[in-house]
Amino acid sequence: MKDGLIVIAGGGGFIGGHLVASLRNQGFARIRAVDIKPFDEWYQVFHDVENLRLDLQDKENCYTACKDAVEVYCLAADMGGMGFIENNKALCMLSVLISTHMLLAAKDCGVKRYFYSSSACVYSADKQRSEDVVPLKEADAYPAMPEDGYGWEKLFAERARHQQRLPVEEIHMDRIVA
Repeated sequence: MKDGLIVIAGGGGFIGGHLVASLRNQGFARIRAVDIKPFDEWYQVFHDVENLRLDLQDKENCYTACKDAVEVYCLAADMGGMGFIENNKALCMLSVLISTHMLLAAKDCGVKRYFYSSSACVYSADKQRSEDVVPLKEADAYPAMPEDGYGWEKLFAERARHQQRLPVEEIHMDRIVA
């Protein structure tokens, strides 16, 4: 698969940039990094990578991003840490456009492997209020009472992914510090 095209949606972000760097270091030759930010705001830009500035809320842009890809890593979302999430709930919920359009484009474009970056915000907010941290389990996502906004968007996108029957890997990231 080192010859197949790999797409990193959110490739201009902190995690996305490091993923691009890691894939390059592993010898992957065809990488497409996609982000809405201007290139001078990307954390890392590699000139041997196809870098695209696209708004992935637009469905057609998702098809452009996924064209000819064998793997897609969907890290893209409208978010910027807990302060942003708490103060921009409606904007964070619009990430559902990115999540669903990328999923549909990947399926229609014949992507073989899809990675979806979810969030610990899908877990019950009540289980995350105490400073006495209790490890969260997958079962803690239901009954659903996630963070209002970003958490609901991520949980919905996970459910949509299950319905599409596309082979997907997903993780719930928590406290990623740059």
